[in-house]
Amino acid sequence: MDWLTIFTTTVKAAIGVETVLYGLAAIGINIHFGYTGLLNFGQAAFMGVAGYGLAVTVTVIGLPFWIGIGVGILAAVLLALLLGAPTLRLRADYLAIVTIAAAEIVRLVFRSVAFKDVFGGSDGQRGFSDGFYALNPFPDGEYGIGPITFNYRLLWVLLVGWILVGISCGVVYLLMKSPWGRVLKAIREDEDAVRSLGKNVFSYKMQSLILGGVIGCLGGFVYGLAFASVQPDIFGTETTFFAYTIVILGGAARVLGPVIGSMIFWVLLVLVNGILSEAVQAGYIPFMTSIQVGPVRYILVGLGLILLLVFRPQGIFGDKREIAIDAR
Repeated sequence: MDWLTIFTTTVKAAIGVETVLYGLAAIGINIHFGYTGLLNFGQAAFMGVAGYGLAVTVTVIGLPFWIGIGVGILAAVLLALLLGAPTLRLRADYLAIVTIAAAEIVRLVFRSVAFKDVFGGSDGQRGFSDGFYALNPFPDGEYGIGPITFNYRLLWVLLVGWILVGISCGVVYLLMKSPWGRVLKAIREDEDAVRSLGKNVFSYKMQSLILGGVIGCLGGFVYGLAFASVQPDIFGTETTFFAYTIVILGGAARVLGPVIGSMIFWVLLVLVNGILSEAVQAGYIPFMTSIQVGPVRYILVGLGLILLLVFRPQGIFGDKREIAIDAR
């Protein structure tokens, strides 16, 4: 087996674009689910409206890159208001139903032939990242240590992405140590008790939904800028489910849980894929073909996650009390 290649790809996966964008999405989910007890199954929609907000603003309307960023964030805030206003006064399962349906509606609107001139249909939009790469301080070339290298464009994306992850974790840490954060945790445990103390539970839930959506939408920006394109099917329901998996893996209501969970999740997928691919090519697994490696890696990683939930349901760094949510 080519262990050097396996090691190189695994290390790159630990700090790669997928780890960053899913880490940001999971940090937002952690605010919703881990700290507030909100079952938001539409995080992919927040990522999608941000990515398309940037793309449409730059390519269709012709406005500068920074205005596109502002439009994407504003779109995420408006989406949170639209989803939260009719549901946050009700039980948590209503929010789950509305958000998963809204995420699919958003994806189908982006994919629609009727709006192809604006959103690009199933092909998506391209050509909106020039303003971002114009700010790149790294000269053309490869950067890294030994075999672990990144080209100057990817390095710029990763630098900005990890800065966003660090800022997001810092914001979450400070907020959850504040009285505002303690109210969110109290709402998660018993919102009726919080309401009896005179707190506006609806307002706090809405603030949590907006904050988590805005942090999650940063993942949509990272995806669009890293691949210089956005496609609607990337923002499907599986993206949200991956984010939930990452939160549970790292530990709900832990500041660094989503980040560590994202790293572990993608390292496992890439490591298992690399080992299986090399084993199939070397003839160690004669009953498997290279085409079957992709599905099998998900089966093995999924089995590992099931065992984790059986023996440590709170996740690697989590606390059982943090996931004992009485959905209301």
